[in-house]
Amino acid sequence: MQTLTEDTHGYHFHVMRRALDVIDSNDPSVTLEELAAQMNMSPAHFQRVFSRWVGVSPKRYQQYLTLGHAKALLSERFTTLETAHAAGLSGGGRLHDLFLRWEAMSPGDFARKGDGLTIFWGWFESPFGPALVMGTEKGLCGIGFTSECSEEEAMLDLRSRWPNATYLEAPDRLAPWVKSAFGQAEEDVPLFMIGAPFQIKVWEALMRIPSGHVTTYSEIAEFIGHPKAVRAVGTAVGRNPISYLIPCHRALRKSGGLGGYHWGLPVKRSILAWESARAEA
Repeated sequence: MQTLTEDTHGYHFHVMRRALDVIDSNDPSVTLEELAAQMNMSPAHFQRVFSRWVGVSPKRYQQYLTLGHAKALLSERFTTLETAHAAGLSGGGRLHDLFLRWEAMSPGDFARKGDGLTIFWGWFESPFGPALVMGTEKGLCGIGFTSECSEEEAMLDLRSRWPNATYLEAPDRLAPWVKSAFGQAEEDVPLFMIGAPFQIKVWEALMRIPSGHVTTYSEIAEFIGHPKAVRAVGTAVGRNPISYLIPCHRALRKSGGLGGYHWGLPVKRSILAWESARAEA
């Protein structure tokens, strides 16, 4: 597995993931000292780990991890997609000021389920644990996280979307794009969306949600011109193959519930907390 930085991002994520379990099984008001003790760390080291990872104190980050954070985001950082402050599909509202340029596979090519397409793949460390990344010559087409599933399950999941494609392990071909995707470089990140036309409309809407903000499934349905298709929008959000860059984690239920997340709700909570912390920092 390729490591993208000198910093042990994967290690930090797993510490955070364990902290999330402690918070859920006890009480959100668990103290820094108690949390650090259950991580087998000193409070000072625990604070350094989190401050280096997201730029805020563990206590503040702990607040972002609570289950009520989604409702707070909806009330404080709800984005109306018609007026999203992201410039087009990119700009200062996106994490790391990424510039994402994308193109979509034609409906006819999509119907052939990847026949004639070569997809390169590799394993990388990310801020959210191990990531399986896939891409074509045109750009990244798949990102999956494995903190809540096995590597075999993640591989099967992504490959099943384009069963007729040819798959080649080639992490070096993907590494420059992946470094930019996870904030370790400032190059453009090309995306190659492989999906049905309705799905691509939903994914395009997702990319208008600035980092640190959220919207609702019903807002997305309204934006793409299908206000009654909330359930279909939810399905399309769940089928997004390019996790994190096409930010399906920023879509919530109108009630403030997290909704689903293809790679596990703990990962969704973690990413939302990470983005909120970085926005604050």
